[in-house]
Amino acid sequence: MRIGTGWDLHRLEENRSLYIGGVKIPHNKGALAHSDGDVLLHALIDALLGATANGDIGTLFPPNDVQWKDAASLDLLQIALTKIEDYRVENVDCTVIIDAPKLAPFIKKIRSTLATALGVALERISVKAKTSEGTLENVVIAQVVVLLARR
Repeated sequence: MRIGTGWDLHRLEENRSLYIGGVKIPHNKGALAHSDGDVLLHALIDALLGATANGDIGTLFPPNDVQWKDAASLDLLQIALTKIEDYRVENVDCTVIIDAPKLAPFIKKIRSTLATALGVALERISVKAKTSEGTLENVVIAQVVVLLARR
């Protein structure tokens, strides 16, 4: 068994799309990033790579490499999964911290998208949404813990 953790943060800016867990969330602001800025998927990729001692997202997808400019984080996740082929995902526990928009209406879709992308049952994916109570306006943060087992 292997455990990995991941964490990511992006500033929210106007005229950007907001992606969380592979789901486009309607909002007037989105994450400022080299790729599509999906903090949840970025934290998940870090957790998967960390659990298997395969570096981190910045090593695999350098932010100064034009090849990854505006890349879909679901595509990045699929590439990262090739680095952990000796392992299967047992469960994933995610927390997203964002003041607005409220994520409750999107949690089921985010969980489903993650389960499909990882090839696991829905009940193995947990996604929780929290706010910072106004202390971190214009920021989105994700924390992820994964448990892997050898195939």
